[in-house]
Amino acid sequence: MDLVGACRVFVYVGERGSFTLGAAAARVPQSVASRRIAALEEHFGAQLFDRSTRRAALTPFGHDMLASAKRLVRLAEALEHDAEQAKLRPLGLAVPETCSLRHLAMLDAAARTRNTVLDFRSAGPAERAELLRSHEVRTALLAVPPADADWTVPLGVASPTDGGPEPFHLETLRPGRTRRSMPRLWIQPEDDVPHIRDRLEQLGHRAALVPAQISVAASLIAAASETMRTGDLLLCSAAQANELGLRWRGLAGATVARGYSVSAVTGDDARRLRVDLGEHVARAVGTATDGEERP
Repeated sequence: MDLVGACRVFVYVGERGSFTLGAAAARVPQSVASRRIAALEEHFGAQLFDRSTRRAALTPFGHDMLASAKRLVRLAEALEHDAEQAKLRPLGLAVPETCSLRHLAMLDAAARTRNTVLDFRSAGPAERAELLRSHEVRTALLAVPPADADWTVPLGVASPTDGGPEPFHLETLRPGRTRRSMPRLWIQPEDDVPHIRDRLEQLGHRAALVPAQISVAASLIAAASETMRTGDLLLCSAAQANELGLRWRGLAGATVARGYSVSAVTGDDARRLRVDLGEHVARAVGTATDGEERP
């Protein structure tokens, strides 16, 4: 028996003195209201209403039980309200600073259709891990090696000029006798993690580049500015290059990629992002899922 539902009908009928009006207030058919009252009386082992009169008159036992039934109904309604409010409590999510605002908005919209409100915190790789560790957020997209990732984002080089469709060879940056300039390949803070930085430095060493030619920028803005102002290159995703108005090329003979894995305080929060919202998270971090992502 639904004790709360039966008590709700009991309260409405008892207050109005009518099964018809009480059932309407409880938003159930009168036949359902009668069955619930009968089930409640059987549960208690005593009658709540005197059925010898035309009105739904309370018996002495019914009078004694009405106040307790009201308290139960009020508590149940308060519990339901608190549950709805709890579901609307924002889910803190630490995301890379490289996420596009458009795709974060699309992720937020998709989450709201699933009764989840996201509270985004944009931060670098180390800060995202710390925000999760300190429970300042409940979920975070952590930077991990591609082999351990839920989502991977291929990286290449971007420049203001169109270098053609062919992949970029790091050897073309090699200093020579006839070359006075020493162009750099800038790493933005989001990619200043061992599985990307060390991999790129290894590739630079094989290409006989000067160590200073692969540098970590203070910010994405600084790295993009140097790329636009000089002949330098920016290590980035195709989506970022498109957003910055730069031309993107993959790296020849090498795979360099960001890896992201969702980590959460609870498994349910992780599942919501990985499974229910996985496609939208993929777009937010910059995976090339359709033609609009590539310049």
